Amino acid sequence: METCYKVFKRSTLLAILPQLRENRFGIEPELTARVARLPDVRIREVAVRYHGRTYHEGKKITWRDGVRALWCIVRYGLFR
Repeated sequence: METCYKVFKRSTLLAILPQLRENRFGIEPELTARVARLPDVRIREVAVRYHGRTYHEGKKITWRDGVRALWCIVRYGLFR
């Protein structure tokens, strides 16, 4: 989920856009949870080639971002 690769149909994005609250790393779990609840929308997983950056190369994500992502999964996935 935390790869920043997301593709949506315009109609799907417009259906959830007014409900979005997150503005950092929590946006990906929120998007996934909200799209999963839409009727007649299928989520597909497609393999991508990914090479993560090191901190010297500009990596900015920390453990705090992981905690926030887990909180968003619980918040938007379990508690509608």
